[in-house]
Amino acid sequence: MSAIQSAQIEFNEFGTPVSHQFDDVYFSNKDGLAETQYVFLDKNELTTRWQELRERQQQQPETSLTFHIAETGFGTGLNFLAAWALYQGIFTSSEQHPTLVFTSFEKHPLTQQDLRQALSHWPQFAKLSESLLNAYPEQLVEDSELILQGGKVCLRLIVGDVNDRMPKLADDELQADAWFLDGFAPSKNPDMWTQILFDNMARLTVPMGTLATFTAAGFVRRGLAQAGFIMSKHKGFGIKREMLAGRKPI
Repeated sequence: MSAIQSAQIEFNEFGTPVSHQFDDVYFSNKDGLAETQYVFLDKNELTTRWQELRERQQQQPETSLTFHIAETGFGTGLNFLAAWALYQGIFTSSEQHPTLVFTSFEKHPLTQQDLRQALSHWPQFAKLSESLLNAYPEQLVEDSELILQGGKVCLRLIVGDVNDRMPKLADDELQADAWFLDGFAPSKNPDMWTQILFDNMARLTVPMGTLATFTAAGFVRRGLAQAGFIMSKHKGFGIKREMLAGRKPI
């Protein structure tokens, strides 16, 4: 594997981090958190699915249940923190938790210093951000597994080109219940959005697993459909006209 190059970023007038490598923002200037909640949390139906999982866990307290989210592009960790906060809101500290596993692929990881500055944009996540930062290395140069919330949350960071790393994963290394198909826009980062990626996403997804992405690019929709996902268009966030969501059939 080639040497890992940390992300080269600057912060614009809105306080939004911008990638030098891809000339694109890491999250919406308007409201990055609202976009994450709308695109990734809502369109993967996480609230409903986790409420159902909570009921199953209560009915089967002796069984250790797991929910696995996979993501293309860890970036600033905003999607992870938003999902973690939702998880905490549904599974209270007084009950047995299912385990949340979050696997994210990242070609150019942020340094800890840049990650800290980026996450300062979200004071509502201050406690979660500090837990993440305490576990995150100064520079992320190799695959890492961060154990958080007393072992109930596991963040797996896989560094390198997703189209190189994902095909090498065995089926039992990743079986995603939901995908956050993120990363920079196809027009800015065309090398990521390939049929290799879409086919391997399908291979590494459980039956009835879901995906969501901010883009509605036709080749992305067609490629995911070719891989076996049942795709649908939805109203996009903010000024974006459309976005995509999908489900792997049984």
